Amino acid sequence: MLHVRSIWNGAISFGLVSIPIKLVNATESHSISFRQIHTEDGGRIRYRKFCELEDREVTQGEIGKGYEDADGTIIPITEEDLSSLPIPTAKTIEIVAFVPADRIDPLQMDAAYYLQASGAPAAKPYTLLREALKRSNKVAIAKFALRGRERLGMLRVVGDAIAMHGLLWPDEVRAPEGLAPDADVTVRDKELDLADALMDTLGEVDLEDLHDEYREAVEEVIAAKAAGETPRQAPEPATGGKVLDLMAALESSVRAARESRGEEADEHAEVKSLPQRKTARAAPKQTGGKKSTSTAKKTAAKKTTAAAKKSTAKSGQGTKKTASKSTTAKSTAAKSTAESTTKKTTAKKTTAKKTASRKRSA
Repeated sequence: MLHVRSIWNGAISFGLVSIPIKLVNATESHSISFRQIHTEDGGRIRYRKFCELEDREVTQGEIGKGYEDADGTIIPITEEDLSSLPIPTAKTIEIVAFVPADRIDPLQMDAAYYLQASGAPAAKPYTLLREALKRSNKVAIAKFALRGRERLGMLRVVGDAIAMHGLLWPDEVRAPEGLAPDADVTVRDKELDLADALMDTLGEVDLEDLHDEYREAVEEVIAAKAAGETPRQAPEPATGGKVLDLMAALESSVRAARESRGEEADEHAEVKSLPQRKTARAAPKQTGGKKSTSTAKKTAAKKTTAAAKKSTAKSGQGTKKTASKSTTAKSTAAKSTAESTTKKTTAKKTTAKKTASRKRSA
């Protein structure tokens, strides 16, 4: 059971049903608070409240509220004046509508409270409202008065309790006009694919695992100084240059995210293109740079083809010359062989004739 001091007592008005409740804070601050001190001697710096007319310090019990008029006149306003205001929300959280939760702009969200049933008579109507909210999948919009002003609230179910989020009035939320970039920027599909890959790599997180590292560091400094030790110095942050290449920055981010999760990252952090979404994306505009790049590619291709043709022609000519030389050499060798054979045959015939002539003479 949550034991927190209530900051407001009243009732929820649900049509003709009235539910007595206590309003308690749903959140708490864990931030470390500091005191102002005199740096020379460590003495506390305190603020005292003085009356301008009497020039003396006054106690808290002597202090009230007053409204300063345009001419500087102070009009005293008492708590009785505020408590007797003729509005129904002075002590009542008046439900005025039930709407889907997605109708509420998160920018309107303010402080959060729990509504605690006050006493046994509140148990049944409190449970009725809680279960009705659950079954309808809606939230209740209500008006209530707190700390001197009427406010807007949203009631929803949290666990077995009803919580109320204070809402800013619609006219208190500024429009985001003039905040978007003025330049006409085109985002390429490849850049979106890398951004999607980075989002997928970072993945989801359990909010329970997140904690305030700054507060922990401040506590370490306080503990070290209280023990007379020198606080541990934080490492110097890396001072990176101005990022000019968005693609390189995205690829480096994907690689770093994978490494932080213990995954093996490619040297160049190559990212596969994700399936195209059903929603059509604007085609990138053709710029002068892209046209010149395309022309350069075509020119380079033509030059490469011409060079290849010349190289092939030269190779063909060289082959023909080599074949011609080889054929000539073969022909010369054949002629030499024939001449040699003819000479041998002629010599044999001459020898045979001389031999026959000698026999006849004998």
